[in-house]
Amino acid sequence: MDPDTLRTARLRSHRLTAPARSVADAARHMLAVQAQDFGAGRWALAARAAGAPELSAVDRLFNRGTLVRAWTQRGTLHIIAAEDLAWMLSVTGERQLQKAAPRYRELGLGHDQLATAERVIRRALSGGNGLTRLELFDVLEKAGIEPSGQRGLFAVQNLALRGLICQGPVVPRPGGVSRDQQFVLTEEHIAESAAPSDPASEFFVRYIVGHGPATAEDFAWWAGVTLGAARAAAAASVDDERIRQIDDGMFVASSMPRRNASAASVVALGSFEEYYISYSDRTIACPPELLAAIGPGKNGMVRPIIIADGVVVGTWRHSTAVGRHTDGPVPEMLADGAARGIDVYAALHRYAAFIAG
Repeated sequence: MDPDTLRTARLRSHRLTAPARSVADAARHMLAVQAQDFGAGRWALAARAAGAPELSAVDRLFNRGTLVRAWTQRGTLHIIAAEDLAWMLSVTGERQLQKAAPRYRELGLGHDQLATAERVIRRALSGGNGLTRLELFDVLEKAGIEPSGQRGLFAVQNLALRGLICQGPVVPRPGGVSRDQQFVLTEEHIAESAAPSDPASEFFVRYIVGHGPATAEDFAWWAGVTLGAARAAAAASVDDERIRQIDDGMFVASSMPRRNASAASVVALGSFEEYYISYSDRTIACPPELLAAIGPGKNGMVRPIIIADGVVVGTWRHSTAVGRHTDGPVPEMLADGAARGIDVYAALHRYAAFIAG
């Protein structure tokens, strides 16, 4: 598959030229969007939905329990449909716990400490309560677990990787963009859970539907599983009617979303954008000479991107600080003449309307 054809197909599967009917539909279609930058993760879904979704509308989906944020893969936070959390962690949770084990030992988080953390946090959250990360740290500190030095973070993450807690309702932030969520007990917050017969195969199929055309190697990176496990999941999916294999080990959805003829050719996307980050080879979306400018950098950050016809042509920045979230985003074009100024402005204006809404 030549690069132009591949880009065109991925733009459709990512719902960037074939928007979903709603933000919730976009989330289910994508399966997971990277979201350690909470604002960028929410925009990733809004950018894939029809109309002009506002931030407040996306936040209501978290408050209702439709969406959650959790460490579903690679030790990194993602936004997913709540119903998918349990089975996704059944594929990735144990591997993430194994990779975190050396850090637990360094921090002095042994069996007894983690058992204490589970007991006191369960008690604090039971009955439908929700607490922020800092509030959970206070709970841990009162139980004798010093939360500083990442000890609190890893204790909380341990419970999340085991599927006991997740991040749900959004904490309002008067005068600015909400950045924080409450942790809740999954057994109380998530009303319904999906139960695929083969979770690993389902993981692969859903990745291809939302991100394809892609390979088992791409999936291994994205899901944070071994290459052997990725290839096994691909092999187990051979009879699944939702996807099919084409040339060069590529898999593609059997039925692609229909492209919207009025879809913008220039789109502004946030940090850690799935269209860019989700593959072992990112040069399909980004010219090699621009990769260093986008990232990941030495600090692990991946900058927001501006794409024109599926190709990265620039980056942009925007403050979500209280009182400054209504300021206009500022573009930085990296490829001269690759996009008209009016189209770049329109792309950034859509984001600005979202984040202020």
